[in-house]
Amino acid sequence: MTAPFHSLQAVQTPALIVDEARMQRNVRRLADHIASLGAQLRPHLKTVKSLDAAAQILTKGTGPATVSTLAEAQVFAEAGVRDMIYAVGISPDKLERVVSIRAQGCDLAVILDSPEQARAVAEASQITGAAIPALIEIDSDGHRSGVAPGAGVLIAIGRILQKGGAELRGVLTHAGESYEVVGKEAHARFAEQERRAVLKSAEVLRAAGLPCPVVSIGSTPTAHAAQSLEGVTEVRAGVYAFFDLVQAGIGVCELDDIALSVLTTVIGHQRDKGWIITDAGWMAMSRDRGTASQAVDQGYGLVCDEAGALIDDLVMIKANQEHGIIAVRAGSPATLPDLPLGTRLRILPNHACAVAAQHHRYHVIPSQADAPLKVWPRFGGW
Repeated sequence: MTAPFHSLQAVQTPALIVDEARMQRNVRRLADHIASLGAQLRPHLKTVKSLDAAAQILTKGTGPATVSTLAEAQVFAEAGVRDMIYAVGISPDKLERVVSIRAQGCDLAVILDSPEQARAVAEASQITGAAIPALIEIDSDGHRSGVAPGAGVLIAIGRILQKGGAELRGVLTHAGESYEVVGKEAHARFAEQERRAVLKSAEVLRAAGLPCPVVSIGSTPTAHAAQSLEGVTEVRAGVYAFFDLVQAGIGVCELDDIALSVLTTVIGHQRDKGWIITDAGWMAMSRDRGTASQAVDQGYGLVCDEAGALIDDLVMIKANQEHGIIAVRAGSPATLPDLPLGTRLRILPNHACAVAAQHHRYHVIPSQADAPLKVWPRFGGW
């Protein structure tokens, strides 16, 4: 919907800002890349958590999509998204909600990596008389959850699902360790490792006479760097729509690709300390310090002017609950700019998902020149 204001000056700070043109460019970039490799893109909606934003990402409107909470699954299902994967390991207590969402006409699949989970999914399928589809999560890089590629337990899990009245839909992995390396070549190696892990697992299942129609991989770094998707049916990624400083720091995007920022106002100065005080603290920026371990520590975010142009070596160095402290980057020869009380600034975030989670709406700078700002509501919860 369109808000009753035409400029950022009318927006109370702190506020979450989206550059629609940049977002659209980011979305097209990945969609074109995955299509060129012959696979399907299954966007992850955990970052945006917004119907309006999702409409920019889902090419068909009804999916396919990935979610990380059942709250997301519920909201998007009610809005007409009909094909989703709940990409967090399923717990038995959540299966009733899964069944309820599926009953609304949404093909919601779950993921799991143990016989215990498989038995719970099979039991829920038997009780309801409707097969719940499940994908077996594969650990392709030691990052988090999953079954070792090609492990014998794959067959045990698959048979529990198939014989128990559920549906074995395929295998899925997430190369989360790709966030720990820098550059397209390194990400491409992770993408190939990711691909080989799920292909090996799919072969084990098929050799045992079990179905494996879906072979799903995905992380934003590997999705952009993949050179071959042979044998892969779909790719999942989420933060690519907005990007952030973490992604820029590992070479997935450039700073001018970042479509998300926080609008803030200068509310004071500590000139003897070289500080500028703003009204965007960690309640607006989150406590995420994802660039702290990278080659360049960006503090709590990089500072731009109100139009979105970076101000050289100006960084948000500290964050209290409602106060942000801006200063010249340590070691820089730059001088602190004169930013009077009331100056509007925009802060590029470390982690788009974490910053977005602090806000209830996006204020959108439209891609169409001279069009009024828009507001996209967003939601949270689990």
